[in-house]
Amino acid sequence: MFSLESNSRYFMCQHPVSMRKGIDSLFNLIQSESPLSPMSGDVFVFFSKNRQSVKILRWDTDGFLLYQKRLERGSFELPRVNPVTGYYELSWETFSFIMTGVSLESVQFRKRYRTRFIGR
Repeated sequence: MFSLESNSRYFMCQHPVSMRKGIDSLFNLIQSESPLSPMSGDVFVFFSKNRQSVKILRWDTDGFLLYQKRLERGSFELPRVNPVTGYYELSWETFSFIMTGVSLESVQFRKRYRTRFIGR
């Protein structure tokens, strides 16, 4: 239903984006900065300047889904990209590593906030 899957294409915006932007602003950003269609079903990933927040926009057959994540500690590590090419296509594995905190250089987990459960 509302999920991100390995069979989707993932595109990362190469510059930081204000996390105040909503669906309409992100839609307009995609249309103005890339040849890609926001309504293609592809997944568009936007990071904040400090890389502690991410917004993910995806068309879901009859409307847009907007996911947002803000880290309590640490930051997202981003792949090195060529700034001339517009949006950068991420593989599912790279996207998954970024979202779960795996360091792309050393393939080690980066520090993350973890809730401590009582009794475990």
